[in-house]
Amino acid sequence: MDNQNRNLILATVLSALVIVVWTVFFPPPKPKATDPVTQSQTASESTPTAAAPVATAVPAVDPAPEAPRVAIDTPALTGSISLLGARFDDLSLKRYHEKLDENSPLVRLLAPVGGSDLAAAKPYYVVQGWSALAGVTAAQVPGPKTLWTAQPGAKLTPETPLTLTWDNGAGLLFTRTIAVDPQYLFTVTDAVKNTGAAPVSIAPWGIIARHGIPSGNRVYVLHEGAVRMTNGELQEIKYKKITDLDTVEGEGQADVLTADSGGWAGFTDKYWMTTLIPETARFTSVVKYVPSADLYQTETRQPAVEIAVGASTSVTMRLFAGAKEWEAIAEYQNAPGWFDSLLGDRVDPNRPQITRFVDSIDWGWYYFLTKPMFRLLHWLHAVLGNMGFAIIALTVIIKLIVFPLARTSYISMAKMKEIQPMMEALKERTKDDKQAMQKGMMELYKREKINPAAGCLPVLLQIPIFFSLYKVIYVTIELYHAPFIGWIHDLSAPDPSSILNLFGLLDFATPQPGSMLFMFSLGVLPILLGISMWFQQKLNPAPSDPSQAAVFAWMPWIFMFMLGSFASGLVLYWIANNTITFIQQYSIMTLHGKRPDLFGNIASSFRKKPAPETPKK
Repeated sequence: MDNQNRNLILATVLSALVIVVWTVFFPPPKPKATDPVTQSQTASESTPTAAAPVATAVPAVDPAPEAPRVAIDTPALTGSISLLGARFDDLSLKRYHEKLDENSPLVRLLAPVGGSDLAAAKPYYVVQGWSALAGVTAAQVPGPKTLWTAQPGAKLTPETPLTLTWDNGAGLLFTRTIAVDPQYLFTVTDAVKNTGAAPVSIAPWGIIARHGIPSGNRVYVLHEGAVRMTNGELQEIKYKKITDLDTVEGEGQADVLTADSGGWAGFTDKYWMTTLIPETARFTSVVKYVPSADLYQTETRQPAVEIAVGASTSVTMRLFAGAKEWEAIAEYQNAPGWFDSLLGDRVDPNRPQITRFVDSIDWGWYYFLTKPMFRLLHWLHAVLGNMGFAIIALTVIIKLIVFPLARTSYISMAKMKEIQPMMEALKERTKDDKQAMQKGMMELYKREKINPAAGCLPVLLQIPIFFSLYKVIYVTIELYHAPFIGWIHDLSAPDPSSILNLFGLLDFATPQPGSMLFMFSLGVLPILLGISMWFQQKLNPAPSDPSQAAVFAWMPWIFMFMLGSFASGLVLYWIANNTITFIQQYSIMTLHGKRPDLFGNIASSFRKKPAPETPKK
């Protein structure tokens, strides 16, 4: 490597190629077509010990369209609960629309089987019930086909919990109380009273069922699929890996874990999540796939309970169904870290304490970097009031933090450049004697007090930092429909302007995201990205090697097309990063007496290169 600029560009290429290649050139296969309305499957039941969690039945028969419903209305959610199975299968998010237009449909999280609208084409729902173990039959405990009774005019709101009842006619009275907070957390308490003539043994369970993979391409940099916390360990299973699960006796294709210290399980998308959180520390967590129905499922099975004659018992299950807003999820976790302690935050004893719930957000491999970066971005957004400016400010702060590394890298490379004539002379003296060449180089480094690794190491250390920054910007829901300036109204979507219609001067439609031609419909931000990268290159003369020079010459424009379809917030980050890097390098080079000939390097890139001389015969 000749200088710091090329080293940084190569490091950027390594990071960006990891992000881009799989996204652009290796898209995942499309999900299989399914017919969720008529498909069903039943899991076998096992006889547990009194202390062990139990196997349960998968929901089978679809709820009838005429089943009564109870409305859900909170500041964050709207929908309804079907009284057939007391099933959560109709839930939309009030704060989020499918498109920028406020008149567009709300984002729908849960959808029923057999629904008529497009959102219900792939049912996604939550159902809870009991398994019959001793002294009672399966028909005498609540399940997916149980028709619960609610008070006339009942409505579930944060101020008015919903109470459902069901009498099995054989001495067991079941009462289900559902409460909801102003955010996304439901608390479901099941109470059972035994008025029969004999004791019974039953076990509670909860199931989240998803028919087919949700629409949209899966990308490797973000986890979408099953997510669960078991005994303090986070497990993420992508949809493709769920279909490849091993067959477990009595379960089918499944992965079964036993929790002894609490946890949770559910499904996560980029911005939305549905998760069951048992009250008990001990439970069985199951991730399952039913091929015949293309059904993805997570289950939580709590231990069996014995109910004596005349006795009552109750169990509680929480359900998170909503947007992955950090503030809400952190509040449910109720476990402030060191950063919170500095701000004076304290644990609220009245709030839930869901084990490591914040880890349901995909922080990536470098979670120890992405978490504090996100906290800083979140704070900057609150202070500046604009997510675009928050991204720029965060990039500036990170670049200032790593500035000493950049400075060290340049100084080391500058020294390497100064001894280049000595290196060439050493090569001439040693010719093909590699051992002598190596020995001479080590003596030269020692005499000139140069560490050859000092130039590359700081750059390599910066790669995880900037990859983490990319990850934070990619996963944060604050970018969803967040405006920046001018024509940028949604930082989570590509730049809507297009060079094809002269950025709106010509009145005709341009290719939309998802179209094969969209890559060529460059907006203002992608073009600025290419220009910023090109200017960064011009801090130094083009490499003398023609092949290397050609690669560097095309690189900015290739990245301009490849990253042009990315979210505007990510492209804005790359522009800010390139611009700040340019300023830093120009300043460092000037301070060390190496003022770059920027305009000369630009002019030389437009000069016609002389043709190579033809050897005389």
